[in-house]
Amino acid sequence: MPSIVIIPTAHGWNFVRSGTPSPSPEAAADKINQNGSWNVRKLQTLGEAVSLLSATDDFVLGLPVTAVLAQRFRLPSVDPAEFPEMIRIQIEKVLPFSAEEVTTDFEVIEQDQNESVVSAVAIRNEQLAEIAAPLLDRGFIPRQVTVYAAQRASTYAPKGNALLIYPEGETLVYAMTENGKLSLARVFENGNGDQLQLELPQLRMSAELQGINASYPNVLLDESCHEMRDTVEGILASPTEIVGIELPPAAVKLNLLPESWRRRRSQLIRQAQWRKRLLWIGGAYLALLLLLVAYLGLLRFQIGAVDRRIAHDAPETQFVRATEANWKALAPAIDARFYPVEILLHLFESLPSPEVRITAYNQSARQISVDGEANTAALAYQFIEKIKKNPDLRAFQFDMAAPRILPNDHAQFRLEGKPR
Repeated sequence: MPSIVIIPTAHGWNFVRSGTPSPSPEAAADKINQNGSWNVRKLQTLGEAVSLLSATDDFVLGLPVTAVLAQRFRLPSVDPAEFPEMIRIQIEKVLPFSAEEVTTDFEVIEQDQNESVVSAVAIRNEQLAEIAAPLLDRGFIPRQVTVYAAQRASTYAPKGNALLIYPEGETLVYAMTENGKLSLARVFENGNGDQLQLELPQLRMSAELQGINASYPNVLLDESCHEMRDTVEGILASPTEIVGIELPPAAVKLNLLPESWRRRRSQLIRQAQWRKRLLWIGGAYLALLLLLVAYLGLLRFQIGAVDRRIAHDAPETQFVRATEANWKALAPAIDARFYPVEILLHLFESLPSPEVRITAYNQSARQISVDGEANTAALAYQFIEKIKKNPDLRAFQFDMAAPRILPNDHAQFRLEGKPR
């Protein structure tokens, strides 16, 4: 069900919308009826609907009977796919226009194995464009273009035969329907008693000539024409029912939307969808950018807080660093691990054999150097390995370059150790 239906009325159009009506005084003045979640606003011209529509609205436009040609045909029962072409041929016989200039559609009234009774409706595309010009000029294309008489028939008389009498514009419409489908329609300039006495019998005769059962089991008179009720009942000898506006009108199959309008509407829908997607994407990027800016701001705040804390703690940090430097300077004097005697003792404990000899030892606050000689290079390497594994010498990090081989095949080496 569409959210909006625009239908003709006696002196303009009715704008029927799903939803709660606006509480504004202007809206309250326009509202003429309300039923459940549907409300109606009366418009003097179709152009007034432009301000009430949005690009995403899905709406149906109902046409007045004066804008269309309605015909009832009897056709052989064939494949339903062949009906459009058969209807087109029949319409071309009664219209002085080419098939490209008109839009047609049909509904099946009844069907059996041999014959189908069809309600066909046609409108000239140029005339339709003139009626809908206020909407088309602003880019509003309806989802469906139908006939209001067919909507009323489907609403109030979905079964059997009926006669609808209601005003459209400055005319009075007499529409005959079968099973909710439009069979025959006439319009008259006025509906006084003399006019009714003349026109209703002629309408019945025209219906009988077309094979329509003209005994009216159901006569529907619009509430705006209630003063005609006694006259109509007297002429037709049938009870007459007063009906109001449909909220909403029943859905019908008839759709007179030209193919060019369909394509344009599809393009507009796709454009609206892409605009919506781009807005969402742009909003997402903007949100991410704002989050990034906020994150960067938070980082700057945190960095500033850390810098302030560092500046606040700088005196204490400087004191700690100076104290550490003093302790390191004093370490050789107060820490037994740095005593030269202790270090020499542990070096001698690490000699792998008497064939390795220490020939020189030097120590400063920052470095130890040990010169020695071994009978073989292998013994020199064993010496450095034992030093590295000695737990009492772990306060230093020792390294040794490749030993120098002497003429007597002894290996002369040099060890260097630095405090860790």
